[in-house]
Amino acid sequence: MHGMIPKDLLDILVCPACKQALEYRQNPESLKCVQCHRVYPVKDDIPIMLVDEAKVEP
Repeated sequence: MHGMIPKDLLDILVCPACKQALEYRQNPESLKCVQCHRVYPVKDDIPIMLVDEAKVEP
């Protein structure tokens, strides 16, 4: 899928910091943890799942 992470991949990805579920966000393309609120960027359809690259949002 262009511009979107495939659902089967999204189903198995978890936050590397707290191991909780992630929700997909389109603008900007990113994955946000439902527990600790870290936001992981997606670059060229590849999730950057590094805690050091994440930003914490309220």
